[in-house]
Amino acid sequence: MTMRLLFGDQLGDHFTDDHDGRFLMIESRAVFRRRRFQRAKAHLVLSAMRHRAAELGDRVQHVRAETYADGLARVRSKGLQVVHPTSRAALALVRSQPGGKEVELLPARGFVTSMDDFTSWAEGRGSKRLLMEDFYRDSRRRTGVLMDGDEPVGGAWNYDKDNREPPPRTGLDVPGPWWPEEDEIDEQVRRDLDDWEASGEVAFLGADGPRRFAVTQDEAHRALDHFLEHRLEVFGTYEDAVLHDDPWMAHSLVSAPLNLGLLDPLDVVRRAAERHATDGTRLASVEGFVRQVMGWRDYVWHLYWHLGEDYRHRNALRARRRIPGWFADLDADATEAACLSHTLAGVHAHGWVHHIPRLMILGSYALQRGWDPAELTDWFHRSFVDGYDRVMVPNVVGMSQHADGGVMATKPYTSGGAYLDRMTDHCGGCRFDPKVRVGDDACPFTAGYWWFLDRHRERFEHAPRMRQAVRGLDRLADLDALVEQEDRRGSKAP
Repeated sequence: MTMRLLFGDQLGDHFTDDHDGRFLMIESRAVFRRRRFQRAKAHLVLSAMRHRAAELGDRVQHVRAETYADGLARVRSKGLQVVHPTSRAALALVRSQPGGKEVELLPARGFVTSMDDFTSWAEGRGSKRLLMEDFYRDSRRRTGVLMDGDEPVGGAWNYDKDNREPPPRTGLDVPGPWWPEEDEIDEQVRRDLDDWEASGEVAFLGADGPRRFAVTQDEAHRALDHFLEHRLEVFGTYEDAVLHDDPWMAHSLVSAPLNLGLLDPLDVVRRAAERHATDGTRLASVEGFVRQVMGWRDYVWHLYWHLGEDYRHRNALRARRRIPGWFADLDADATEAACLSHTLAGVHAHGWVHHIPRLMILGSYALQRGWDPAELTDWFHRSFVDGYDRVMVPNVVGMSQHADGGVMATKPYTSGGAYLDRMTDHCGGCRFDPKVRVGDDACPFTAGYWWFLDRHRERFEHAPRMRQAVRGLDRLADLDALVEQEDRRGSKAP
């Protein structure tokens, strides 16, 4: 029987339960040699693969090789079977096997909407934009998730307006996340990574340990169960809020096991919807979580393939500045800006911060500074435990950096310090003042926001959602001084 190749993000039963033969898993050390990954991410992926290999036992050939090609060359089977990979590079690899080895490509798994269903939906749009909201509603209709016949449960599709509360001063009154316990496999992974670093073969970013994210299906389900039972109720209300002393807030922390293929996303959203139906869990929170998993996550995956290989190279705003070393190295001590320092520290320690620090702190700062979107995409991919090519290309190029010229978002996602002052508790303890744009106390986000608009005035002055913001430039008596200040500061750490 044909052997099935499992990539490191195809580790759940839904990638194996229809195959009675043997499996192949390959660890490639060259992956870590070529690029500098966050160490917690390297640990997580290797630990997950080795745990899955241990579970499969004699049914798997677990190869440790210098490259994927070297690993595949060791396999005697004339044919391979593989579920559609999640990246273009992996797909090219399995399509280019030497020696006449045949590869059977199975339909993609691990997403709610199939590629065929997305293609049908996209082609049916005609000249209309491929809006995430429309895709999300279509997906709910097809699956019946949070539906009451033909109508959405509760009478509304979207509860975003109820899920944008600023952080409470007293913090969130919810139990902390469920944490896994490391075992001997984790210990061996850490020894291997230590040895590779000590030999000079590889170099990593950030810290490693303790492991915070699930690497087995059992762990993933325990993390999900805990979230649904103890944290989902509060999740939606404060999903856009940031607290300095609570990096996890009420977030689920299941993005990493989802992206390792340890959870079936349709099962995840059905279980969340069941919480509202049986326990009365707050609908706005349930819908917000469902939207993230079967809406945005699927939408980004499909756009990665639909928009083509050239999409990653788009740079509509002609942002060419290199990422500075302090940012690239996750040096939280390099900056006095409290929000930037705290967020970089979180990525350094855990390889994770939630979506608002990613978008409105890290991404917004990079957008304002004019950093190269392709370089930034690679940095996000390497620095986050849940970062993969298919995740970061649309999210960074399109959503975060507006480098696609408006394909994914009709306006750039950036703001001045006022937004951060409202949605985080960073500003009160920061040496910079979110209300000040020029001078020693000028907030780098407030000044950076106007600097960004001034550089791109011609592009945005007629855009419906940006016109009013651009007109605000004409009210700034100190605009020349601001531009001179930010030109001088450039990418220096604030």
